[in-house]
Amino acid sequence: MGVWSAHHRKTAIIGWLLLVALTAGVGGALGTVEAAPSEMGAGDSARADRILQDAGLERPAGELVLVAAGEPGGWQRAAAELRRAVTRTGAVADVPPPVPSADGKDALLTLTIEGDREGAADRVGPVVDAVRAVDRAHDGVELHQFGDASSEKWLTDLLADDFVRAELTAVPLALGILLIVFGTVVAALLPVVLALTACAAAFGLLAVASHQFALFPTTYSVMFLMGLAVGVDYCLFYLRRERDERAAGRDAETALRIAAATSGRAVLVSGVTVMVAMAGMFFSGLMLFEGFAVATILVVFIAMLGSVTVLPALLAWLGDRVDAGRIPFLGRPRGRCAGKARQSGAVAGALLRPVLTRPALFAALGAGVLLVLAAPAAGMRTEQLGWQKQLGSDAPLSVAYGRIADAFPGGPEPARVVVAAEDITAAPLRRALAGFDRVRVHRAENIAEIEVPLAGDGSDARSRAALERLRKETLPAAFDGTGAEVRVTGGLAGSVDFNERLGDGMVPVFVFITVVTFLLMLLCFRSPVIAATAIVLNLLSVAAAYGVMTAVFQHGWGASLLATEKVGAVQSWLPLFVLVVLFGLSMDYHVFVVSRIREARDRDADTREAIREGVRRTAGAVTGAAAIMVAVFAVFGTLSMQDMKQMGVGLAVAVLLDATVVRMVLLPSVMALLGERNWHTPRMLRRLPLLDHGPVDNHPAREPARTR
Repeated sequence: MGVWSAHHRKTAIIGWLLLVALTAGVGGALGTVEAAPSEMGAGDSARADRILQDAGLERPAGELVLVAAGEPGGWQRAAAELRRAVTRTGAVADVPPPVPSADGKDALLTLTIEGDREGAADRVGPVVDAVRAVDRAHDGVELHQFGDASSEKWLTDLLADDFVRAELTAVPLALGILLIVFGTVVAALLPVVLALTACAAAFGLLAVASHQFALFPTTYSVMFLMGLAVGVDYCLFYLRRERDERAAGRDAETALRIAAATSGRAVLVSGVTVMVAMAGMFFSGLMLFEGFAVATILVVFIAMLGSVTVLPALLAWLGDRVDAGRIPFLGRPRGRCAGKARQSGAVAGALLRPVLTRPALFAALGAGVLLVLAAPAAGMRTEQLGWQKQLGSDAPLSVAYGRIADAFPGGPEPARVVVAAEDITAAPLRRALAGFDRVRVHRAENIAEIEVPLAGDGSDARSRAALERLRKETLPAAFDGTGAEVRVTGGLAGSVDFNERLGDGMVPVFVFITVVTFLLMLLCFRSPVIAATAIVLNLLSVAAAYGVMTAVFQHGWGASLLATEKVGAVQSWLPLFVLVVLFGLSMDYHVFVVSRIREARDRDADTREAIREGVRRTAGAVTGAAAIMVAVFAVFGTLSMQDMKQMGVGLAVAVLLDATVVRMVLLPSVMALLGERNWHTPRMLRRLPLLDHGPVDNHPAREPARTR
């Protein structure tokens, strides 16, 4: 593929540009489809949402406004003026009288936004302005608004701002690191441009796919994060090998052919491994992970395709111009690049010397560090984080939610019970419904909706206990013998059901990715030992990432250093996502490093010398690639939403540990301990195809000593 692209550079480059333009244009024309509430959830709560959706009973967007005063009844004038103000906007369909709190110091107004629920966020602006105006006009009284439309508008604006900030921060960071790695502007720009065009093409294809797999808003952020990190890394590995071969004195065509035969093959193996690992998310049974799987597979495939097609074409077209735009004190003439590579390799060699001298000690130390970091994960607690935890306790939306929940427990997020029957007006059902206060009956659809406030803050132990009593005691006692289908939905119910489904889906996903990763490594290296080592090292990295996430976000250890706060739990979808992503991404380094070790071994170097040469020669590329991934992931750790913070910190820590403790300590020490067993191919596996891991012109064709 690399040679063909180099010989047909115009076709490869124009074809790539047409692919990007076509996919982005078609995707933009079709637009995207977001998941419906019933598709987002699981279990009992999803079934309740589906009953309402199938019956065409869309709950109108509601808003809650708390009028808080310092003394009983002090809210009355402000509440009366507020009712008049929001009525004048014409954006509300109903403004019932305010409901006072138990102590009489607060009152709660319930507003219904005019029109259907979809698009309510675009119509709620005048209502928000009216609430703010009344709040400013009354000293001694505070108004706090929270609701479906206002929260959706606030969240949409926040996500848009965060995504722009991530783009404007991550791309310059990646470019800056590449400038340090290569020392020239053109060489540094190539991976960034290729990664961004791959993301653009993937965005277009994802828009098309969204008509089959409805997507969550976070899916696009996840895809951009993965696309930028993987796209830059793949190009970096390829480009670095080509430059190293040129620095060693080879002509342009030979250097490109060697890069294609070594780093190009490693990119293909790594890309396929990442995509297969991502496919494991289809086994979760949740629409969220199916969207993540589609998005990440698309962007990794396009980035991989570009790295082995258009990148060789660009390198062949640029020739020596790839070194144009040298940076003072960083850029060096091509003849001195080998010295630069030797310098980075010398540092790695100095670090490796004690590791290879006493491999048992360093293997124990490395594993011990990761196990200590992983220890907090034993007590990990997951949940679907509510507004206060997602946005931080100081966010206006969180403050409003908290104040309403304190004054009217269960008000912002009550449990919603959906009752479906053949005849909702039957006498037994009328008696059962009479036992509840907030009931809405839809006679034509034979469905009833009940709102049940829950004790606690909506996600704590008291709320969970109240939900369990509602499901297992209150509702069965009320509706037993009526023949009705009774389901419970709402924020907490959805979180509990989601976690239960996630727990059920974790095992098949884990089994799938471990088995398939093992088989791919076995096919690539024909060694069960190397394949098993990859699995064990990956699991240690994942466990350490889990531990850090639990320590920082659940227990709050060092949270202030990361400009975040303790939330008491890890976002429920993150453990599975981090497992899959890290299993895929760690293959980038593993395949790249072990391929170089195997290349040295195939030249008859002994195992320890092969380890030393392979790690030294890949040190610069792995360090640069890891620095880019850590920087990109860390950017997401600075965003506003708690789940994005947790994802960014977890992945950044995991990649940092993978590129340092695992690749520089654990991998070489374990391989040194295993010795020749690394290269042993059992008799039953010797029919597997033999992949040559070395450049074809470095040594004559021969049978590797220990594998055939």
